[in-house]
Amino acid sequence: MTDINLHRSVELFAPAKINLFLHVLRRRADGYHDLETWMQKLDFGDTVELHLRNDGLLGLVCSDPSLPTDRSNLAWRAAEEFFSAGRRGKGYGVDIRIDKRIPVAAGLGGGSSDAGSVLRGLNRLFDNEFSRAELCAMALRLGADVPFFVVEDDAVVAEGVGEVMYPAQSLREYHVLLVNPGFSVSTRWVFENLGLTRTLKESKLASFRKDAPALPSLGALSNDLERVTLAQYPELASIKDNLLEAGAELALMSGSGPTVFGLFSDLSTSAVEVRAIADRLKRKFGKMVFVARANGGA
Repeated sequence: MTDINLHRSVELFAPAKINLFLHVLRRRADGYHDLETWMQKLDFGDTVELHLRNDGLLGLVCSDPSLPTDRSNLAWRAAEEFFSAGRRGKGYGVDIRIDKRIPVAAGLGGGSSDAGSVLRGLNRLFDNEFSRAELCAMALRLGADVPFFVVEDDAVVAEGVGEVMYPAQSLREYHVLLVNPGFSVSTRWVFENLGLTRTLKESKLASFRKDAPALPSLGALSNDLERVTLAQYPELASIKDNLLEAGAELALMSGSGPTVFGLFSDLSTSAVEVRAIADRLKRKFGKMVFVARANGGA
C-alpha cells in the first residue's frame, strides 16, 4: 500500500455546462452519434468532497435524496474505475459526498461533472498518477460528457461522441440565465426520436477548430436536439420566447434538455437587471431559475 496520509481529503467544484452549439452529424454503428458541440463550463454547479479510507471500500452520500448512493451513481463508478486502473491506490477506498445544485437529467451535465470531479480529485490525492490523456480515456468509459469535466479548459469544441476536444475561447462577457422547467428528459429518448436522414450532414463548425478558435456569431448557434424535445414539451418554446423578450441575445436548449439558457451581454444588461429578470421568470416557471457566468472552476 502506498504511503498516503489517510487524513487527506479534497473538495472540488463540479461545474454545470451548457451546449452553445450542438450538431448531430450521423448515427454510428455502435449506436452512438457523432456530434459537433461547443461546450462551456459555468460557475454554477455541485460540490464534491473526497475522503480517503484505508479499507478498500467506497461510500457515497448525496444531498439530493432522489439520487442513488450505490454503484448506479456515476460518481461511484468513477471511483471504481480509478482504483481498478491505478497502482498507488491499491488497498484504499474513498468516501464521496456530493452537495447537489445542478438539476438531474437537465442537459447540464450534472452526473458527468460529479464523475469527472471524482476522477480529478482522486488523481490529485494520488499525486497525479494518470496523465490528462489517460484520465480522459478513463472518463470516456463512463460516458461521453465525462472527459470534458476532467480537463481544465473552460470551453471546448468537441467531436466524435464528445471525446475529441479542442480548447475554445470562453464566453466570459455574458450572464447566463438558466431556466429548468422542473421535469427531466431522457437523453436516450431524445436521440432515439431524432430521426436522422441517411444523408451525412456536413460540419457547421469547420472553421471553428484549434487552428481558428474565433467565436462564431451567436446567430449561427443552434441545437439539433431542440426539434425533438420542444415538440414534446412546448413549454420550453415559451421559456425561450420569454428569455428573448427579456433581452437575451441568444436563447437555446442545453444538450438534450429540458434546461433552456439565455445569454445576456454585459454591455447591454447589468447584473442587477439579470437578477430581476430571473425573479420574474421564477414566478412564471418555478424556482429552478439560476444566474451564472462562464467559468471553469476545475
